[in-house]
Amino acid sequence: MGRITEDLIRRNAEHNDCVIFSLEELSLHQQEIERLEHIDKWCRDLKILYLQNNLIGKIENVSKLKKLEYLNLALNNIEKIENLEGCEGLTKLDLTVNFIGELSSVKTLQGNIHLKELFLMGNPCADFDGYRQFVVATLQQLKWLDGKEIERSERIQALQNFPVVEQQIREQEKAYCLKRAKDKEEAQRKLKEEESKGETGRIHTGSDGHRHVDISAPLANSRESPSSEESKDYIQAPEIQERQCKGKELDDREDDLEFWNKPCLYTPESRLETLRHMEKQRRDQERLSEKKKKVKPPRMLVTEDGRALNVNEPKLDFTLKDDEKRNQIVLDLAVYRYMDTSLIDVDVQPTYVRVMVKGKPFQLVLPAEVKPDSSFAKRSQTTGHLVVCMPKVGEVIIGCQRTSKPVKSTPDSSREQTSKRSQQMEKLEVDPSKRSIPDVANIVQEKTYMPRRVRPEPKIIPSEEDPGFEDNPEVPPLI
Repeated sequence: MGRITEDLIRRNAEHNDCVIFSLEELSLHQQEIERLEHIDKWCRDLKILYLQNNLIGKIENVSKLKKLEYLNLALNNIEKIENLEGCEGLTKLDLTVNFIGELSSVKTLQGNIHLKELFLMGNPCADFDGYRQFVVATLQQLKWLDGKEIERSERIQALQNFPVVEQQIREQEKAYCLKRAKDKEEAQRKLKEEESKGETGRIHTGSDGHRHVDISAPLANSRESPSSEESKDYIQAPEIQERQCKGKELDDREDDLEFWNKPCLYTPESRLETLRHMEKQRRDQERLSEKKKKVKPPRMLVTEDGRALNVNEPKLDFTLKDDEKRNQIVLDLAVYRYMDTSLIDVDVQPTYVRVMVKGKPFQLVLPAEVKPDSSFAKRSQTTGHLVVCMPKVGEVIIGCQRTSKPVKSTPDSSREQTSKRSQQMEKLEVDPSKRSIPDVANIVQEKTYMPRRVRPEPKIIPSEEDPGFEDNPEVPPLI
């Protein structure tokens, strides 16, 4: 059930920057409020107050709202008009579809001299004979009643017939009050029966008035006992539990249909009963959803033998690069662009890196051993990605993927390499008879290159061995 709290008023005062002491208009409709309270202390400057479609049973705690001009209490459980004498500026009062049977209570509005509009349609008193004439004659300051203007001739006629109409209204009020008292007694009796049956166990009264026993409780208790052999079968067969849940849902659905199809009188108690039934349905639905929810086991990041696993619970894209020039491994993790950096936690280990993104782990096994102390992480200012740079150690740890090891230099290998190079080198031959000292300057003969235009083209001399060649002296040579 809802109550009027300071937090509720502030949430509905956003148009006034959540300031309530200077609030002039407040809307608290459809909040399941049962009692009207605190408003006259917190919101003294109210001019318009909307409280329609709640469960308010009595008009109270509004008499100090001197500036109140419009009060809407439609669709509530009000049975009497009262406690509105202090609302000096009240000009419009809406009490549509309530349970006002004491029509004579409208006399309390005679002191509200500025009241011009009144709505009482949908109340039991609106069905009384002479209802409109009684209200028109009682509240002479009214201009509109139930959306219909009051003409001068109507008021004169109502004043003339007022003694007779008043007697009729009193008789009808008396009959209604007796009937209403019986309805209250019956409703209280049913409520006590339900409470007493609810205390005994699973026995409850259905909407048809019959008693129903819920046998699921003893079955569940017998299966939950550790000494019972059936408990093992119950644990090992989840389809049985699912079948029972479905059966219970079907029973609840049938009870719900029976409740809504049952004819009943429109009374404050029936409205409260409907609300309690809806709350019970909501609670049962929450229990079923909690039972259906499976508790996820904690995510395993490292096995029992100490082997790290690859995990990507936040489901983020990433790239892992081996920067050989800088001898480091770079992880580019595509975290959300506008996510706060305080929600990211980075942990670099020699063989793996772990990043917690909003409590969800991202773990990746590295292809080589890295130095955690020299590693660092940063956010990209353009994409928001998380970049983790991890310098590598000299040797590479063999992981799931094969990685190339750097070749170690040994004396035997160096000798083999020098022998191969010596075999490939060309030796310079020097004739000691001509020169006693080798001419090093002319070891390599430089070719003289001529410009392309000046350099003569080589002449093509045809071979005389060609049988089809015929030398004609008159033909000039080809340039």
